[in-house]
Amino acid sequence: MGFVQLLMQEGQETTALAAQKLTLLDFAIKGGWVMIPIFLLFLIATYIFIERFYVIKRASRQDTNFMNRIKDYIHDGKIDAALALCKSTDSPSARMVEKGISRLGRPLHDISTAVENVGKLEISKLERGFPTLATIAGAEPMLGFLGTVIGMVQSFYNMEQAGNNIDVSMMSGGIYTALITTVAGLIVGILGYFAYNTLVVRTEKVVFSLEATMTEFLDILNEPLKTGR
Repeated sequence: MGFVQLLMQEGQETTALAAQKLTLLDFAIKGGWVMIPIFLLFLIATYIFIERFYVIKRASRQDTNFMNRIKDYIHDGKIDAALALCKSTDSPSARMVEKGISRLGRPLHDISTAVENVGKLEISKLERGFPTLATIAGAEPMLGFLGTVIGMVQSFYNMEQAGNNIDVSMMSGGIYTALITTVAGLIVGILGYFAYNTLVVRTEKVVFSLEATMTEFLDILNEPLKTGR
């Protein structure tokens, strides 16, 4: 009989626990006001990552025939056609080459400097938002720990106010705040860290491509000099 009662009691406890299951929104609410900046920063980081990812992806696309056509135009003296090709091609490489072609007739060092400056400007455009994303990745865990401290302060305050009538329910609110904000801050911080490094790696590939384009363009300008010797 006692065994049956024990099973019935366990069944009732299981039913009660099932009825008290919390959704993610419930957990977020129990995390307190600290969850608001954590969530807002998460939205900002998500927007920056998605927007920068597609910008960098578009910048990494290369037309394999672009430099061959530029080479033919320059060797044939069709400078206007080369400029028109650069203007019709929406890529960092094309804008670098366009600047170099617009400087033809000047010393090679001046052309190289102009092309390099455009390359730096294009890279800075690609890296727009990176500092913000890195800041969010570092600040999110700190916000989580702030929530931990606030939650523990709430728990000890409730214990002090209760005096000798301490109840576990008086501490649960503060403990929820402490644990939920810590988990949320760490999760967003880790995701932000991986997102930042993903963008950095993809940007470095674009940088290497721009350097290769710059070298190839300067070689094209040197070729007539070599053949004329």
